[in-house]
Amino acid sequence: MNKPQSFFHLHLISDATGETLLAAGRAASAQYKDARAIEHIYPLIRTGKQLMKVFDDIEEEPGIILYTVVDQALARQIDDRCAAMGLPCVSVLEPVLTVFQSYLGTPAGRRVGAQHVLDADYFRRIDALNFTMEHDDGQLPGDLDQADIVLIGISRTSKTPTSIYLANRGIKTANIPIVLGVPVPQSLVEARGPLIVGLIATAERISQVRQNRVLGTTTTYDSAGYVDRSAISEELGYARQICTRHNWPMIDVSRRSIEETAAAILALRGRAK
Repeated sequence: MNKPQSFFHLHLISDATGETLLAAGRAASAQYKDARAIEHIYPLIRTGKQLMKVFDDIEEEPGIILYTVVDQALARQIDDRCAAMGLPCVSVLEPVLTVFQSYLGTPAGRRVGAQHVLDADYFRRIDALNFTMEHDDGQLPGDLDQADIVLIGISRTSKTPTSIYLANRGIKTANIPIVLGVPVPQSLVEARGPLIVGLIATAERISQVRQNRVLGTTTTYDSAGYVDRSAISEELGYARQICTRHNWPMIDVSRRSIEETAAAILALRGRAK
């Protein structure tokens, strides 16, 4: 018998964007299937005055506090205020910085938002994102050889979101739809630069996703063939034939999140180098 889901407040205080905290908080929250976090995100908190307003909100809805604040005086204020309120709080970055300091033999620079510096890596990610958006869903197939990765697959195999996720890692990613009976572009077959990966899933999973996709379409739209599992199985068989013929690796995304699919693709890329 399933337990009723409970809720708790999760307060995330950051002197930067809060992305690190959000990822850490959600990773921890995911381990508790019967408890759902109500997230409160406070980015760009860099002064005591700003912090006072944050704790005014926390007093209204107390819960767990996670923070990433490099200013040690401000961090002490958070610790002290949480102790006075009897609330648990954790500095997410501090244990990691301690390990780095111990190994490298030098203290951290304590630069706020250092991971968001407009350096070469930042512009590489922007360039990759631009490339990926321009090469979504089979667009501009003539220059696929400029891609780092090309994802292929039938409709609803998460090609676009996976491509965007990889682009945010600085990896130029194109994606090509596979349509039953339609050959893939010759430029894809001749490409030697990118890693080409086929994304597949079970017919049941794709049918389910497609059914959700067509819920908002007009009544004149014929969705029967689009969600029919026999037809989807035929599409998948055709996609597998293409990948097998060209010796392109395949990844089953049926039970994978976008992040897990991307990790599997990056592992293939590492082995291919």
